[in-house]
Amino acid sequence: MDLVQSMRVFQCVVDEGGFAAAARKMELAPAVVTRQIQDLEQALGVRLLHRTTRKMSLTQAGEGYLARLRPILAEIEEAADQARSHSSEVSGNLRVATTSLVAVNLLAPCVADFQRQHPEVQVEIHTSDRPAHDLHQFDLAIVGQDDHLDGDVVVRPVLDMNYVLCGSASYLQVHGVPAVPEDLSRHRMVRLRTPGTRLRAVELLNPAQGGRRLEVTPAWSVSSNDDETAYQATLAGAGLTLLPELALTARPHGGQLRRVLAPWISADGLRLVATMPSRRFLPLRTRAFLEFFVQHVRTVADTAGAVQSLPALAAA
Repeated sequence: MDLVQSMRVFQCVVDEGGFAAAARKMELAPAVVTRQIQDLEQALGVRLLHRTTRKMSLTQAGEGYLARLRPILAEIEEAADQARSHSSEVSGNLRVATTSLVAVNLLAPCVADFQRQHPEVQVEIHTSDRPAHDLHQFDLAIVGQDDHLDGDVVVRPVLDMNYVLCGSASYLQVHGVPAVPEDLSRHRMVRLRTPGTRLRAVELLNPAQGGRRLEVTPAWSVSSNDDETAYQATLAGAGLTLLPELALTARPHGGQLRRVLAPWISADGLRLVATMPSRRFLPLRTRAFLEFFVQHVRTVADTAGAVQSLPALAAA
């Protein structure tokens, strides 16, 4: 039995949520994946997974084994990456996590350009409404700095930007364009809401009036935990919403999305950061992609006039 390969298969089965998904991911026959897990359990003398026809879950022994396994496999991968770094070729698999809105507006457009320079790098993009919760499962995560980051991750600032009020041309034609923040009481809004929380009042800030602040409580038409869903609902005319400035300029929408109530912005800004596991050795592909992504984002933001200067590196 190839112990390291069996360990990799076990980790993949858990991460992918099943044997069939792991087989597809690792390009193995399903029977091979099943046999690898069986051989590993037999060698350890303990069951690692509860398996039924409908679902799979870790046993208590499996949870403990996986927790010790992850850093071991990471060290093995880092050792291989360190050896490969003596070659000028950038290659390998890169796992990136972020929100839907960041993936669609910034990450996906950047990947094709990166792979033209480094065709041997495969990029996996995973989207979640709370990507900060699974940082250690990925090589790189693009998240907001206020997402309760662990203290043992490395943080690289990427972008500072404001949330602005906007609506679709079709919505504004029917409901009118608000002239002052108080007009929002006569409008509906598409709101982002984290599961298990209540919608708060919308706090706005006017930079042209010395940072004057104002709270409004408009009715809402749609709420979602996913920012891309909120964007699409707004584009379809469901109501007004608050979006990062870059969402209005980084992708084509045919002029159908318009900013309203300028220069008012949300009192809550967005600092986008890239996070990486705190390892001694950072794979060459991760460093290369991170630098490429940061440059891509700042180029897009400079075009939109939305970026602010940031320090090069910070630690959480």
